Amino acid sequence: MHSPKAKNPGRSGGSPVLGSSNGRYEFLSLTKPLNRTSPSHLLQRQGSDPTTARLRASESPTRRRGSGSSTGSGSGQGLPEEDGIRLNPSFICVALSSLLAIDLWLSKQLGVCACEDSSWGSVRPLMKLIEISGHGIPWLAGTAYCLYKSDSVAGQEVMLNLLMGLLLDLILVGIVKAVVRRRRPAHNRMDMFATFSVDRYSFPSGHANRAAMCGRFLLAHLVLAAPLRVLVLLWAGLVGLSRVMLGRHNVTDVIFGFWMGYCQYNLVEMLWLSPQTLQGLLGQLA
Repeated sequence: MHSPKAKNPGRSGGSPVLGSSNGRYEFLSLTKPLNRTSPSHLLQRQGSDPTTARLRASESPTRRRGSGSSTGSGSGQGLPEEDGIRLNPSFICVALSSLLAIDLWLSKQLGVCACEDSSWGSVRPLMKLIEISGHGIPWLAGTAYCLYKSDSVAGQEVMLNLLMGLLLDLILVGIVKAVVRRRRPAHNRMDMFATFSVDRYSFPSGHANRAAMCGRFLLAHLVLAAPLRVLVLLWAGLVGLSRVMLGRHNVTDVIFGFWMGYCQYNLVEMLWLSPQTLQGLLGQLA
């Protein structure tokens, strides 16, 4: 027996018949115009198709959630996996940033002689005297004078190679400073003795580099008593410490300067000038 709705499809209060599936009819209100391209109409047609319904039912929930997250970036459900990994900072970057923060904090805490009104401002003249003792100009002038006054070939050989090491020190430190271009600490007071253009940069410490290289050179090529050897080591350490206490350099600048000067001595040994080469050079100069 047929349904009464099937016999009178157009009676008052009803709606036009859109279609049937398994004896069931779907109706739309007469107040809404029929739009066959609207999303609601497409969804109704998909729902009325048995094949489409079975395909939608067989679709896995995981797959639907994955498609929704990939297409719903505007809804704030999350970024794709590769974007999330790219946004996470690497362990190396975090470690370097932490070390840099510790370096700046420790350097500021140790800069107790940066100004006269600092906590150790009264020690500033002594620190500046130690600073001058590690400057390049006194070392170059003193080495050249000893080379000129030396009577023995062995003494001239040692002084000439020390002079070569000092010149090499100026060149290498200047190149590294020009490449890195790290500014000096903010609490530094620029009143250094005989500065050059690259001296406005901080990394590495030229004084620490020179102290390490000259200290190792003197211990290796001069016959010194035990107290004098201790004084040489103490002087090199005080030069590096004065750079931080005066606010000239950060801690890492001094540490790298010590390492660079230690390695630079090995380069001087590789380029060592023999007495024969020294006599040839002195003959050409004469």
